[in-house]
Amino acid sequence: MRIVLFTGKGGVGKTTTAAATAVRAARSGLATLVMSTDAAHSLGDALGRDLTTTAESGGAVIEVEPGLHALQVSTPHRVDRSWRVVQDYLLELLATVGVDPVVAEELTSLPGAEEIAALLELRARAESGRWDLIVVDCAPTAETLRLLALPEALAWHLERLLPVQRGLLRSLRPAAAAATGMPLPGVEVAATVRGWATQMRDVQRLLTSEQASVRLVLTPERVVIAESRRTWTSLSLYGFVVDQVIVNRVFPDARADAQARGGRARPDPWRAAWNAAQQEGLAEVLESFAGVPVATSPYLAHEPIGVDALAALAADRVGDDPATLVSPVQKRGLAVRRVGDDYVLSLPLPLVDAAQVDLKRRDEELLVVVGDHRRVLTLPAVLKRCTVRSAAVRDGTLRVRFTPDASVWPPGRLVPAAGTDDEGRPTAAGEGSARG
Repeated sequence: MRIVLFTGKGGVGKTTTAAATAVRAARSGLATLVMSTDAAHSLGDALGRDLTTTAESGGAVIEVEPGLHALQVSTPHRVDRSWRVVQDYLLELLATVGVDPVVAEELTSLPGAEEIAALLELRARAESGRWDLIVVDCAPTAETLRLLALPEALAWHLERLLPVQRGLLRSLRPAAAAATGMPLPGVEVAATVRGWATQMRDVQRLLTSEQASVRLVLTPERVVIAESRRTWTSLSLYGFVVDQVIVNRVFPDARADAQARGGRARPDPWRAAWNAAQQEGLAEVLESFAGVPVATSPYLAHEPIGVDALAALAADRVGDDPATLVSPVQKRGLAVRRVGDDYVLSLPLPLVDAAQVDLKRRDEELLVVVGDHRRVLTLPAVLKRCTVRSAAVRDGTLRVRFTPDASVWPPGRLVPAAGTDDEGRPTAAGEGSARG
């Protein structure tokens, strides 16, 4: 089973591209679900089907045609209900310190409830085993980055919401409550928080596994390309793989059209100017996203509405290999390897230089900040007993070098990083965990 998420700057044709990919996949024999997490609800418009009623009735999957089903993610009422046990405790806690009930209600609402509903829906559909391919029409890039970063960040915060020593807390609850004058969380609150943290970790593992990838949709315009470059960097920071870039709405060649009309026909100056500008944009895309497959879609003379029009659009896409919709994703995530007596942690960060990256070591965590985005990496056990020696960004990869701390490591007990082979090559088990 594969999951392919589509995102891009608003207005670039992201929804149409996702829907066209789903139609083509279904008609090739793959059991395909296309679902939307975009609040704009444009997926149904592209397919020529009304999906809003299914969303309002709880998010039922509808059959668009044989092999192709569609889903508009439902509202987050179920999420709110399951969070209520935690919210009730937090409201009681805030009431003891005099916080206004209305303000407390707002403060204790589950952050990102709509995004969480979408993620849990995706996880449920993926675990159903019903689909060969799930195509996700995500919201524009800023919202998508928030969506994809949420599982890791929320799990990190949930795991710190309650004390680690919950057993000790339970035994001391009456005395502690009397001493502090504040209510302490009950067993059901702790169980709910643990359950939420587990679910978020499961979603994170699914989206960063070899089953899932992200595809960036853009148009060959400088402003759009610039945003797409930043999006690629941010997705890589959070551990997501971009396995294709789709350049949408490429104008037909004005000169070729003029030659086809024969004689001394001159190309349309307006289209010729757009052709020149788009060719510059395409060259910039190929240079910026070197190593990532790039496909192009033509600017059609009409809006592609309905499954047949979407199938035709997908067929006209140049440079697209349908086999990538079923093949596993080649992961390039966080890795640790032994280099001499040191250890090197590497994390792909394309299109940035060292000046754009800020690093901070905080106890057993490493905080990585790139622009407006940050990620907290919980260091693998072997690195927790090391000090940071140096850091550099080269060839699109952040590399942090760690030196074993002699005050922590017993003499003669320096060992290879967990999960690396004898030559220091990282294995799956050698990847560090990440939180925040």
